[in-house]
Amino acid sequence: MLDRGRLTSYGILIMLCRYFHRHIGKPLHMKAIILSAGQGSRLLPLTEKKPKCLLPIGGKTLLEWQIDHLVQAGVKNFVIVVGFFAEEVEAQLKKIQYPGVQIRTLFNPFYKVADNLGSCWLARSEMTEDFMIVNGDTLFEIEVARRLLNNPKSDITVTVDTKDSYDADDMKVKRQGSRLLEIGKTLPLDQVNAESIGMLLFRGQGGVDFSSQVDQSMRSQEGLKWWYLRIIGLIAQRKTVETCLIHGLQWGEVDFPADLTKAEILVKNWGRKK
Repeated sequence: MLDRGRLTSYGILIMLCRYFHRHIGKPLHMKAIILSAGQGSRLLPLTEKKPKCLLPIGGKTLLEWQIDHLVQAGVKNFVIVVGFFAEEVEAQLKKIQYPGVQIRTLFNPFYKVADNLGSCWLARSEMTEDFMIVNGDTLFEIEVARRLLNNPKSDITVTVDTKDSYDADDMKVKRQGSRLLEIGKTLPLDQVNAESIGMLLFRGQGGVDFSSQVDQSMRSQEGLKWWYLRIIGLIAQRKTVETCLIHGLQWGEVDFPADLTKAEILVKNWGRKK
């Protein structure tokens, strides 16, 4: 039988473990929402009857690379937003098995008429605890996800990289120190000092703020054509949004046929590391 003093010590130990787990260690039940509803029309004819997320890269699909690296980074819960050829994506996901890992899908029937803000709107019920949002076309090495998950605690954190120059298709970021000030593809180049890679982390109030702003924006006529990162820009006007710099780590977007060649080189390197 434990005495009161030992019980008190035990209770303090449990509280300390929970504190370090939440604020320092990797979340055991972190959820990743992967936005994979689109077709990827800029990759036609490769995506004529196959969604971008199922394109083969180095022996695995783009989606498999994402899930595998997120699992190795500590993510245990996945929600894949599907749309174009959803049945094929769901069939592929059934083949992916990791101990203790849950993978579910959420069908977006509006993928043809709405941009990825629509997928976020449909996934609002999944934004109840800490979660990540990952673009369905972003490839990344494991350390990218690890660095984001271990980044100092902030309500909203946007993963960014830096380079010498930025082009029209980059999701450009203006930041001051680590704080995000503005984000968008049309930012003046003389103000841009980073780009978003399409991976975000929401903790606590950050998820509430994001979900609420998504719902409000989707009620406007323009909402259907918005990228969800525009919501981040709106939030950054009134609250602190942090960035996680991953310069020097390997990642890439798959938007055009030439990107597939670059992606093959990336994953070949990752295969050697294993």
